[in-house]
Amino acid sequence: MKVLNLYAGLGGNRKLWKDVTVTAVEIVPEIAKFYQDKFPDDEVIITDAHQYLLDHYSEYDIIWSSIECTTHSRSRFWASSKGKRYTPVYPDMKLYEEILFLKHFFDGKWIVENTKPYYHPLLTPTMVIGRHLFWTNFRVPPIKVKKNTVVKGKLITWQEELDFDISGYDFKGIRKDKILRNCVNPEIGLHLLNHALNRTSKLIWI
Repeated sequence: MKVLNLYAGLGGNRKLWKDVTVTAVEIVPEIAKFYQDKFPDDEVIITDAHQYLLDHYSEYDIIWSSIECTTHSRSRFWASSKGKRYTPVYPDMKLYEEILFLKHFFDGKWIVENTKPYYHPLLTPTMVIGRHLFWTNFRVPPIKVKKNTVVKGKLITWQEELDFDISGYDFKGIRKDKILRNCVNPEIGLHLLNHALNRTSKLIWI
């Protein structure tokens, strides 16, 4: 089965996948380098994932998209409306563009992941896990997630939680703890892939 992993980041969602052929798309070269080092058998493409999806969607059996969530996030909204740390911006509607596109034009299984937004989602998600929303075109049994015990900003703790050692990589101004924090929990990534492939998967307690 050919899987397209869009906005791949460090590859948290992909970490436990087995017996699939993966193409990862990541636009930040330094992050793509870590991903390639971690998953050397995957094809890694450095380009805009949104456009790549439009141009190549028909080449894959399963598509996972973890589109950039900043403009939808509650934390940025609070920082924009309360403390005026950020200037308010329009939500990036590429999130809903991709959901609608996959729903109507893609024949395979698909997953779109994003953070819980500061507004009521415009399209109802299939499931909510922790601080993440997931839209899919297949049934996914519920999964229970323990509360996040990782202290924000503690890089070492994040590395231990994911078993991703990024200490030797230079992300050129991008906060390393933020990059790690944006990773999808590997167990959740496996849970969703298993059901996309109709594999037996017991309820996972994380």
